[in-house]
Amino acid sequence: MNKVILMGRLTREPEVRYSQGAEPVAVARYTLAVNRRFKRKDEQEADFIPCVAFGKSGEFAEKYFRKGQMVAVTGRLQVRSWDKDGEKRWTTEVVIEEQYFAESKAAQEKAAEQSKPAAQTGKQMGLAEQKGFYPSEPQAAAPSDGFYPIDESVEDDDLPF
Repeated sequence: MNKVILMGRLTREPEVRYSQGAEPVAVARYTLAVNRRFKRKDEQEADFIPCVAFGKSGEFAEKYFRKGQMVAVTGRLQVRSWDKDGEKRWTTEVVIEEQYFAESKAAQEKAAEQSKPAAQTGKQMGLAEQKGFYPSEPQAAAPSDGFYPIDESVEDDDLPF
């Protein structure tokens, strides 16, 4: 099985080119800065993963993705090789199958205002951690003890799992 799931920030605007032919196909290339869980001494705090999206996915990236934006992608790992000046070169990239916005517009604007990108601060927020991710749902204040009350009237048979 070859499956990659990543969430990170775009290091720059996607670079989009169109193939030549009767029906040109969009080819979008971008790099995701994905924070590492653990940091070793004198190591970078993020990995920079090259991604490529074809067709409608490439057009979507061109139209909506911007530098610094948090996105989530799924795809497959692809290794390519070629000869340049008699020397064999290799590259590894993620071929995008699905791509999603991973933060609200408000969180995106807040991130853009910060002076340091996520890769430098070492902080990356997940979907559930972002305030206002579900704008239609009311935001309840946490009780002072940090625990939410449990509705005791719910039976095990009512649970979906």
